[in-house]
Amino acid sequence: MTAFTNPVLPGDRPDPAVIKVGDDYWLTYSSFEAAPGLPLYRSTDLVNWTYVTYALPNPVGSTFAVDIAEHDGRFFIYIPFIPTPWSTLTDASIFVIHADAMEGPWSEPIDLGIRGAIDPGHVLGEDGTRWLFTNGVRRIRLADDGLSTVGELEQVYDGWRYPDEWITEAYALEGPKLFRRGEWFYLVSAVGGTAGPPTGHMVIVARSRSIDGPWENHPRNPIARTEDASEAWWSRGHATLVEGPGGGPDDWWMVSHGYENGYRTLGRQILLEPIRWGDDGWPEAVVSDIRGPIEAPAGAAEQLPAPDISDDFSRLELGRRWTFHAPGRGEADRARVDDGLVLRGKGTSPADTSPLAMLTGDHAYEIEVDVTVEPGLEAGLLLFFNSRLFCGMGIDSERMLSYSGGIRTHWREPAPATSRITLRIRNDQHVVTGWYRVPGGEWTRHGIRYETSGYHVNTVGDLLSLRPALYATGAGEARFRDFTYRRLP
Repeated sequence: MTAFTNPVLPGDRPDPAVIKVGDDYWLTYSSFEAAPGLPLYRSTDLVNWTYVTYALPNPVGSTFAVDIAEHDGRFFIYIPFIPTPWSTLTDASIFVIHADAMEGPWSEPIDLGIRGAIDPGHVLGEDGTRWLFTNGVRRIRLADDGLSTVGELEQVYDGWRYPDEWITEAYALEGPKLFRRGEWFYLVSAVGGTAGPPTGHMVIVARSRSIDGPWENHPRNPIARTEDASEAWWSRGHATLVEGPGGGPDDWWMVSHGYENGYRTLGRQILLEPIRWGDDGWPEAVVSDIRGPIEAPAGAAEQLPAPDISDDFSRLELGRRWTFHAPGRGEADRARVDDGLVLRGKGTSPADTSPLAMLTGDHAYEIEVDVTVEPGLEAGLLLFFNSRLFCGMGIDSERMLSYSGGIRTHWREPAPATSRITLRIRNDQHVVTGWYRVPGGEWTRHGIRYETSGYHVNTVGDLLSLRPALYATGAGEARFRDFTYRRLP
């Protein structure tokens, strides 16, 4: 038996959207304030995923939960964008991009004119009409080409109500994903709130014989939920149900997200579990404890661990490895490759500099990079959650600057004045230690350690994760060389 353990994609990859195309599965997830956005991964077994490309080089706003659809041989990604300080949006707005193949190239975003709604879910009605369902749950008809709407949003489903004594964040009916199986349309949603208490988020199901309803709730809702904070995965929800690679009537799987117990700092990670269909035609999640090991889909390859990373910046792998946080349009123009990564400064501190960040799903790791700065510029290495919460250190040719809790600290680290230095940060189960050395010198430990277990959504109300990041702020350019990421036992 081949087995796997969750997560199948580690790190902050919330709200997974999955589509099966022939023998392949394609997946993307909410990329929020990252550019490029919407990374696309491919798999043949739902367990092992390979990055292929990205679909969204220039997000219009913060990129929330999307849906991927195929119609008449063409592919669509329906995207809710949320206003941010760097976008021009004033309300939640749903756009669409399209392509002839999942590999792209993808079109520029097209505004569907839908305001005040998120979490689109595409479905084809029994008469061939196309619809988008949204949070609420509401729906709006799409034109035949899927690139505009007909009419207005209408309320169609009020959800399933859990007992009031259950400890949740909020009701929050969201994330509708729809599919047709036999004579039934199935509507898979999330309620309970995606953050807050670990027992909040859950997966509910309803069905109807017509896309027009009425919708009947699963008699055993919810089909997945964190019932106790002692479980391995918290806030499980926002699920997509998909046929497995074996193709049998009971070969179905659920892809969802959840926070790892004790590691909310890593964000919501992608979870996989088997689904079985009852005699009454309802789907059931059949594994009570998804911490694993779980029997893998038929024909699945052995699950491989995430590798260590070395990056000499001979090329800049935007999308696959690095993304800009809170970007302006054309943010990638700040970066070029020339004897390392050359990054033009921006802003006045790490908070407003749109750092280059990467995802991690490890409990313990070290990151290291060589940094050279021009006069008038500050650059360095961070663990970055968002503009309000980060820690790390940098140099400005005259001194070392230290950051903790999203602010520059009063501590004056006795590092030498230099324009070139190598920085190292170790995050060992939330305990963060720094080191530095000048060329030809010995490593010196930074005088202050930080504890970062509180760097997560319930602290600052932002659905992100703590990520290794490079920053450059001020006038001029910084050069980064020889970045390494090492997993620790």
